[in-house]
Amino acid sequence: MQYGQHPAAARTIVHLSDTHLLAAGALIGGAWDATAGLDRLLARLERLGSADAIVVTGDLTDLGEPDAYRALAAAVEPVAERLGARLIWVAGNHDERPAMRAELLGLSADERPITSVADLDGLRIIALDSTVPGWHHGEIGDEQLAWLGSELARPAPLGTILALHHPPLPSHVPMFDILELRDQRSLAEVVRGSDVRAILAGHLHYAMTGSFAGAPTFVASASCYSMDVVRPPREVNGMDAGQSFHLVHVHDDQVTATVVPVEAADPAEFFTPEWYAALDAMTPDERLAAFSRKRR
Repeated sequence: MQYGQHPAAARTIVHLSDTHLLAAGALIGGAWDATAGLDRLLARLERLGSADAIVVTGDLTDLGEPDAYRALAAAVEPVAERLGARLIWVAGNHDERPAMRAELLGLSADERPITSVADLDGLRIIALDSTVPGWHHGEIGDEQLAWLGSELARPAPLGTILALHHPPLPSHVPMFDILELRDQRSLAEVVRGSDVRAILAGHLHYAMTGSFAGAPTFVASASCYSMDVVRPPREVNGMDAGQSFHLVHVHDDQVTATVVPVEAADPAEFFTPEWYAALDAMTPDERLAAFSRKRR
């Protein structure tokens, strides 16, 4: 039942990033347990019940180990199946293309960029590969930009969402300026005026929202560790807290992203099924009155 001005979202996308899995459950830098972080996120995610897609925007593994990709698939694929969600993998600067192609995608183990196009009943998701083998900064490159332009030349019924690892946004943390996406102006020329409705990215290990070439751009935090951004920019470091993912809701006229914390307290359970049943039985004016209070 619709209570307000906006119908329910046409599509729901789970956007997570930077799982940084290591083989045999090893710790990142001897400090952070990426496997445990992913397990906590997936347990939280299952409470959704359903979703149209799960998009993971890169740094799937920390060292590109084949065993780490296999462990990642074993953890995430069953959850995606239970949610009825299309699973979309995006390459990040910590990933190794040959192992990722072979272990996650069933493709030839080579260095060709990892791109894909998914159709969610009219909503198109295009995954780009912003990685530069052997380096941590990002680039799309002329060949991939030309391919993207040819794809966007044919608008999708519900529009397009782009997914890539390196966000085309400025960061206030100097380290990420060094590791940024280099060819942002060229990408903007392709995106501007197209049917791109939103851009999903990762890389920063903290959640951030901006706008690029007219499209809202949502950067998801990480599941392994996040960044303590309350510190001065040159003192920002990782912390084992604040991990989260995004719920992206695609409406007819806009796209929203909600930050969902991985750690959560037990809810109060005030808004029960019985409460909603009573609300459904009311007229619009009665519902409004139920949420109002008299002012003296």
